[in-house]
Amino acid sequence: MTSSLLTDQFNSANRIVIKIGSALLVENGDLRLDWLTALCADIAALVENGKQVALVSSGAVALGLKGLGFETRSNKLEDAQAAAAVGQIKLAQAYQSGFAALDLTIAQILLTLDDMEHRPRYLNARNTVETLLEKGIIPVFNENDSVATSEIRFGDNDRLAARVAQMMGADLLVLLSDIDGLYTTDPQRNDDAEFIDHVTEITPQIEAMAGPPAEVTVGTGGMVTKLMAAKIAVSGGCSMLIMDGRAPSPIKRLEAGERGTLFTAKSDPLTLRKQWIQGMMAPKGFLHIDAGAVAALKKGASLLPAGIVSVEGSFGRGDLVACMGPDGHLVAQGIVAYDANDADRIAGVKSADLIHILGYVGRANLIHRNDLVLL
Repeated sequence: MTSSLLTDQFNSANRIVIKIGSALLVENGDLRLDWLTALCADIAALVENGKQVALVSSGAVALGLKGLGFETRSNKLEDAQAAAAVGQIKLAQAYQSGFAALDLTIAQILLTLDDMEHRPRYLNARNTVETLLEKGIIPVFNENDSVATSEIRFGDNDRLAARVAQMMGADLLVLLSDIDGLYTTDPQRNDDAEFIDHVTEITPQIEAMAGPPAEVTVGTGGMVTKLMAAKIAVSGGCSMLIMDGRAPSPIKRLEAGERGTLFTAKSDPLTLRKQWIQGMMAPKGFLHIDAGAVAALKKGASLLPAGIVSVEGSFGRGDLVACMGPDGHLVAQGIVAYDANDADRIAGVKSADLIHILGYVGRANLIHRNDLVLL
């Protein structure tokens, strides 16, 4: 694949997740401030061009080591957690300063694997990110190392970045690394190693090229974790790119044609999500909707509480429900934003009046159009 095709893939992506490794941000325990300043300028240019960008940033542990008297990363979980608590403040301040100088706002989101597996917390995180992106705010993710345990941690931010990209329906995940992509063997040990510029399927042969996991120094990743991340990303309809991010302005260099390894997804995130919803066969409940709501859904609208005539069944927020039209025929099904009790309370109510019924600011949509399929 030529570099122009790689650039085209990047330019066509509307929603991008960029993962930054510790080795790029931190050198000898100190922040590479000039590098970060240039990266902020890169991302500001993307936002100016109408793209939605989220960051997954390592570096908290590496920045906190000096404060605890460590020269290198400790293998003890409690030491890493303490370093993360110290370093995360420094990391957030650095991003805040870098983007504030460009009149951009950031938001910090710390996650554990348990947050991604627990359905209500996952939905809360997804809705928060959607709101931030719609308002032009740049979410900056990191693993919540100070509280995560060995049983529930991601272990590396490559896979965290892939899960974030999957959660927010990103078109492209960019892993900024200390290597420019995937090779047939380790290029530092084998002069005959061949660069792989395009991967359309992650086969056992491709996985074998990653070699053993990397030694733990500043970061925790390696090519093995990057291929794991690629599997997660492409399964969610998100293509993934590995490129060398060590020199300043990596995104500008990518747009200028610098090479990397691209893992292409076979479908887009929204299509895969709709297929998943359509394939679910056991709705937990039914929403009986009026003719106006049926007409709105057929035009691609979300389902609003005002269109609900009655609620049937017992379901929780995030469950699958089916929508029945006035004639009793199945119209659509989707992932509901309220449990059955609250859905019944707001049936037929205008969105502006929800707070008076519920006592809190609820979701405007009972089922968002991205979580709904017509049948």
